[in-house]
Amino acid sequence: MGFATFAAIMLMIAGSFQILAGLAGIFENEFYVRTANYFLEFDVTVWGWIHLIWGVLVLIGGFGLLQGSLWGRTLGVIAAAGSALINFAFIPYYPFWSLLIIAIDVFIIWALTAHGQDIASE
Repeated sequence: MGFATFAAIMLMIAGSFQILAGLAGIFENEFYVRTANYFLEFDVTVWGWIHLIWGVLVLIGGFGLLQGSLWGRTLGVIAAAGSALINFAFIPYYPFWSLLIIAIDVFIIWALTAHGQDIASE
């Protein structure tokens, strides 16, 4: 049960990080530096809304996982995978932060797929 509970808590932390990154992008347009000629060159406010919405989804997945529900585990894997993809696209804007969140997401996916059923059996 340790890895699954840890994954649930990490989902909530990663969701909170996403929400903070989203709010920083929404409220302060100069916070992130945009890279010229990038494939996914969105306005910083758009990136802020993407991070905010996805962060709320990740946070909900963490709470659902703590309840031991199958939908929480499924949403957790989907939300972590989506978060990793979003942060991969966000690397030119804030590289260290994006790589840190991707590493957390990969660990969450591993913990939920390898040990996710442990939390449901409790």
